[in-house]
Amino acid sequence: MLQLNAIHHIAIICSDYERSKQFYTEILGLQIIQEVYRAERDSYKLDLALNGQYVIELFSFPNPPARPSRPEALGLRHLAFAVGDVETAKTALEAAGVDVEPIRIDAQTGRRFTFFSDPDGLPLEFYEE
Repeated sequence: MLQLNAIHHIAIICSDYERSKQFYTEILGLQIIQEVYRAERDSYKLDLALNGQYVIELFSFPNPPARPSRPEALGLRHLAFAVGDVETAKTALEAAGVDVEPIRIDAQTGRRFTFFSDPDGLPLEFYEE
């Protein structure tokens, strides 16, 4: 049987590189590992870490095609970040001008969670540990 060790990273293609870079680093607080401009592809690649662990590759490409991104669209449903307190995280996002859905309770676990979107509408979640 195949043995997976962990999720290595998540790749995200954005429409406005500087806006998304600011969102993921200044608002969500991910740390920049490295940033590379690939002239042959007219594309940036930004490697981001959370608590020292490599988690996201943020790409820019000229004229990427649109993709449905609401949680019920086919494919990746959303990306969830674990937080200690959903209310505190929600308040911090709202203070930064990010629209955040009302906090809900997971019927299976009793944990609180909420959804919001990145600058391109990618659905993101805060899930309380």
